[in-house]
Amino acid sequence: MKSIVSLAAAALMLAPAAADACTNFIATRGATADGSNIVTYAADSHSLYGELYHQPAADHAPGAMRKVVEWDTGKPLGEIPEVAHTYNVVGNMNEHQLVIAESTWGGRKECMDTTGTAIIDYGSLIYITLQRARTAREAIKIMDDLVQKYGYASSGESFSIADKDEVWVMELIGKGAEKGAVWVAVRIPDGAISGHANQPRIRRVDFKDKKNVMYSKDLVDFARRKGWYSGKDKDFSFADVYEQYDYGTLRGCDARVWSFFRRFNKDADKYFAWCNGESTEPMPLYIFPDEPGKITVANMAERMRDHFEDTPFDMTGDIGAGPYHVPYRWRPMDYEVDGKTYMHERAVATQQTGWSFISQSRPQYPDAVGGILWFGTDDANTCVYMPFRSSMTEIPWEVRKGNGDMNTYSDTANFWMTNRVANQAYNRYDQMIGDIRKVQSGLEDLFRVGAAKEDETLLSLLESGGTQAVAQAANTRAAHVAKLATDAYRELDRFLVVRFMDGNRKKLDNRGKFIYSEHGMPVYPEFPGYDKTYFEQIVRSTGDHFLDKGKDIAPLRK
Repeated sequence: MKSIVSLAAAALMLAPAAADACTNFIATRGATADGSNIVTYAADSHSLYGELYHQPAADHAPGAMRKVVEWDTGKPLGEIPEVAHTYNVVGNMNEHQLVIAESTWGGRKECMDTTGTAIIDYGSLIYITLQRARTAREAIKIMDDLVQKYGYASSGESFSIADKDEVWVMELIGKGAEKGAVWVAVRIPDGAISGHANQPRIRRVDFKDKKNVMYSKDLVDFARRKGWYSGKDKDFSFADVYEQYDYGTLRGCDARVWSFFRRFNKDADKYFAWCNGESTEPMPLYIFPDEPGKITVANMAERMRDHFEDTPFDMTGDIGAGPYHVPYRWRPMDYEVDGKTYMHERAVATQQTGWSFISQSRPQYPDAVGGILWFGTDDANTCVYMPFRSSMTEIPWEVRKGNGDMNTYSDTANFWMTNRVANQAYNRYDQMIGDIRKVQSGLEDLFRVGAAKEDETLLSLLESGGTQAVAQAANTRAAHVAKLATDAYRELDRFLVVRFMDGNRKKLDNRGKFIYSEHGMPVYPEFPGYDKTYFEQIVRSTGDHFLDKGKDIAPLRK
């Protein structure tokens, strides 16, 4: 392996140029406070709209066909035969609490399909499988069957695949001029946490461990035929053979997982050296938290809002953050100065997210009650995670397809309301984020309490009215939650406009209301201005250009 540091100058991008440069975090049930398997996913794309997908359960006649459409582009790819029955799918979770998420990493260009016949892209692979599989193991087998039979039409991909009992990470890439794909899947041990972010993470595995490892039959042989690997099976590393690392991808991709790991395991700080190109010791696929059984949905939401705070990559402190400590950098990610290439950080929370979720697959509940998808639109940092049951059969208007799109504004769309709030914060982040957090946390706290109470209601309904009664109740609750969150953010947007107009900050009383004088006039606002570092940067770059000369100009008055 070449020196990682020597590759730094060649790093032009922090992530592959796919439409979805995404982040997945995993907490297995032994690591979580309520015994659920949790998967998070941020679908990051500059053209992806924040809507909640839905494929209703259906029965299909013999000979029925399913159209396959490329998720990123909407391009028709072909058709495949339907199965007799397909399951209800809400977002990336089906009625059996099965969840599939992904992150794209590109991989060897030679592995991109050149047959011209492949019709299963990575998005279709996810949603077709969710309609057909009940468990994570079954999902892996179906995914293999689909790509081998119909060809794989995308680049390298990592998948998080979870049911109520197990969580797996599967990594897959095509075979270029050969039909199909090579892949490997590893079960994340109970009690561990894992993650992937546009970089393959599976290296050496025990191929004899049939309980915890699955793989394509030609995984190693294909690499040998191509001249990419000549060692023994036991030394084979999927990530090192099928992807080629550089400093940019380590810092922009693996660093996101490292930032997640270090929040729960104090020893994970040592992997900073890997992410910063200072070590050739890779970060492991999974680690165990210092305190087992403590991770909550709220903890995972915090991690989805990460900008490397309190790390050497912290985005709030360098000059790029400006006087308001904004943890965002506009694209492009790389730039050149004096013939050298530099790069912005790529954090978990990013402005171009279409939607994100935190899924809970809960073994202590029947499937009709157990599956919850905490769904948010736009930037994970400023969104509200709304609880939607995987048993629901109607999508709320505020997150439904057709209520606006990336080029069509709608003031009833949750995506657009979240965007309005987020885009205000991008201008004066440290002054506005506190007000946003009050509304955001208030809603999410309310939703978490409500979801816990709803569990008991749905269990009773399941006994008395069956799954149909549960679905109807879930639909009603989802509609209420989505409207409440969207309406609250519409009001928050207006509040921010009024409070922070013209660079000022209007004063609030202890109830959060604007203050008026005893004569009914708005009191004079505050002038928060800029921070000290900003003024120091002005002086360093302009010298005495803005210097107050004071008494030195007295002779000019004579």
